[in-house]
Amino acid sequence: MSSAASDDMRSLYPALYDVGADFDAVLAEVTRSTVEKAHEIVALRAEMCRRNAGRIAACARALARSFGQGGRLFAFGNGGSSTDGHAIVELFTNPGPGACPLPALALTSDVAVLTALGNDVAFEVIFARQLAALGRAGDIAVGLSTSGGSADIVHALEEARRLGMVTVGFAGYDGGRMAECGAVDHLLVVPSSSVHRIQEAQTTTYQVLWELIQVELNGGTGRTTPLR
Repeated sequence: MSSAASDDMRSLYPALYDVGADFDAVLAEVTRSTVEKAHEIVALRAEMCRRNAGRIAACARALARSFGQGGRLFAFGNGGSSTDGHAIVELFTNPGPGACPLPALALTSDVAVLTALGNDVAFEVIFARQLAALGRAGDIAVGLSTSGGSADIVHALEEARRLGMVTVGFAGYDGGRMAECGAVDHLLVVPSSSVHRIQEAQTTTYQVLWELIQVELNGGTGRTTPLR
C-alpha cells in the first residue's frame, strides 16, 4: 500500500493505527458508531415511507399494468447504482419459488456496447442509445442515481419518455436533474445527503416496489403465484 493510501486509511480509521489505544475503548467506539448508523438507517426508511408511500404504490400499479401488457424493464445506473440496477433485474427475472418472473435487462451488462458508445459517441448517451435501439412504447425505464444529476441517466430517461416508456427514477438529496427534467413519471427521492444511506434506502424501496407489483399482478390478493 502506498504512503498516500495509508494516510487516507489512517484518517478514516485513526483508532486502528493508534498502537497505544485502549482496546476496550476502541471496541466501545466501534459499537457506538454501528448502533448510531443502524438508527440512522431505520429512521431514514421510515421517513422515506412517510414521504413516498403513495408514490411507490402508484409506481407499482403503473409497472404492473406495463408488465401485464407485455412490457419489459430496463435498469441502468453508474458505479454502485449500476450494481443496484443488476440487483433489480435479478429480483424481477429470478424471484424464487412462488413468485412471477418478469422480463428485465440491465443496460450495463454488455461492456462492448458501453465502451463503444462511450468511445465513439459520448459517455452521456451510453444508456439512451441502447433504449433507442431496444425500447418501445409501454416498456419501463428505471434510472438509479444517488445525486439525481448523472447526465447519462437523465438523457436515458428523456429518451425513454420520447419512446413512450414508463419512466422511474431513484435519486437522493433533492432529486437533482431528475426532478427538473420533466421526463420521470415516478420519481422516488431518498431525503438524505449520505450516499451510503441513500443506496441502502433505495435497496429497500425497490424490494417493496417489486412486492407490490407481484400483488398487483395477482389481482391484489397478496399471493405470489405465477400468472397463467
